[in-house]
Amino acid sequence: QINVAIRSSLQNLREKIDQLKELLLREVSTRQITQLEGDRRQNLVDDLLTRHKQLEASYRNEGPEPDMTRSSLMTGGVRRGVTNPWLLEEPEETRGLGFDDLRQQQRRIIEEQDAGLDALSSIISRQKQMGQEIGNELDEQNEIIDDLTNLVENTDDRLRTQTRHVKMVDRKSTSCG
Repeated sequence: QINVAIRSSLQNLREKIDQLKELLLREVSTRQITQLEGDRRQNLVDDLLTRHKQLEASYRNEGPEPDMTRSSLMTGGVRRGVTNPWLLEEPEETRGLGFDDLRQQQRRIIEEQDAGLDALSSIISRQKQMGQEIGNELDEQNEIIDDLTNLVENTDDRLRTQTRHVKMVDRKSTSCG
């Protein structure tokens, strides 16, 4: 019965690790987390896979001494000399924080980002409004320019007509006198 429970737990662990890999890949591809954070988490998942293989080997009585394997699984391994494997490459601002502290820090960061996005949204809205007002002003100015162009063309036509009349009167006056 214990063997069945151990095999079932190992299988369940493997499935959970595979789910973690899929979720991590999805979050990195949709840019929900940064590439650097994705790499850090990928290292942790790879570490879990290594530990899973060590557990399976230990269960089948393969590999090094069982006591040596157990201690290395719990302490992060002799190769690194790190007491807590989850603190590998952890940022300074999160080092030593508990789960609730991390969640609270994430909420605070999200609230700050939301506030920044709200400010950015209001700035963009104001710029949109200014752009629309500039566009309306340009439309009005274009109408004025079109009106002026028509007036200048009419004045030019009248000026040409009057110039022809003056030339005709000048010709008639020189022929008469």
